[in-house]
Amino acid sequence: MEKIKSIYLVLLLSVSVSTAQAQFGGLKDKLLKVGTAQGAKALGVDKFLKQPAAITTAFEDVNREGEKMPDFNINAKFQPLYLLPKNPDGGYVLCEGFYEMTNKSYCLKAGTFAPSKGDGYMFAPVLGPKEEVVVSVLKSAEKHQDVEQHDIQALLWAIIARTKFSDFNGTIKLTAVKLLTPKQLTQLEGGALGVLPFDVMEKAKDQLPSGVKAVFEAENNIRQLVSSGNYTYADMEKYAIIAGMAPPRSDVPSGIWTKHPDGYYVRYFPSGYSITKVQVYVPKDLLTNGNKLIYDAAGDIACPANTGSQRLAQTNEPLNANYSAKLVTVCNPK
Repeated sequence: MEKIKSIYLVLLLSVSVSTAQAQFGGLKDKLLKVGTAQGAKALGVDKFLKQPAAITTAFEDVNREGEKMPDFNINAKFQPLYLLPKNPDGGYVLCEGFYEMTNKSYCLKAGTFAPSKGDGYMFAPVLGPKEEVVVSVLKSAEKHQDVEQHDIQALLWAIIARTKFSDFNGTIKLTAVKLLTPKQLTQLEGGALGVLPFDVMEKAKDQLPSGVKAVFEAENNIRQLVSSGNYTYADMEKYAIIAGMAPPRSDVPSGIWTKHPDGYYVRYFPSGYSITKVQVYVPKDLLTNGNKLIYDAAGDIACPANTGSQRLAQTNEPLNANYSAKLVTVCNPK
């Protein structure tokens, strides 16, 4: 019975697409007649601008207490993180020592620069109104190896652009239905507008600080693509990724270590936005009392010190893993 209800809810959400598009089309025509200022008010743009972003994580959310510079334990030898014991609820059970893994990662901030070689990234949690949905996508993706990384990234861009599920079309909609529960799909209906007409967009941008305009415009362009159903990944990437590089911050160099809230240390080396090498250091004294430490990257963001660069969601999915390798450390987690 529960399965039937779930299928019914998804179908109901799907049917609402045409209705929502028809309603928005009529509203758009009215806006063009009444003028930009009144149109902005009719669409609730003022209220929309005051709403928090879908994911709000910023460098201010990084706890820099206990940070270590890149030369900390500079001669350490790292073992494959993915060879550590798997935790039943996701992630890896940590043992003392130094570990690393090159894993899939995802951009969580459209309209920004791709990571550059000099960018410093530090740990921060996934925060914001859509944090539960985003983390669920990342965890569900681990169980659906048949879903391409590009399709997952496109879905995440649609979510952070605050696109309603009733506006989803094409591959993104299929990916959402596969990775999210019906309840989570309904959560994508809140806190968003449809595609804003050009005049209304211009009026809205006038109310924004210069540093936020690019993100706001990129999100609207992504909503437009998703709603149209006529897009390629390259089309979406064009709006999500700004050409060029953001200048690095000298006080947060590449390779800086963050002290994780659980006591271990972590640092990030992105290669573009889709690949990140993560290194973890676990001090021996963290495990002396039989403590069980879990590294579960699905709730982690590699957060750039430069606000013009992209936040990178981390995953537990290694790339080019060599499972024939052996751990040097004798790892006997409790």
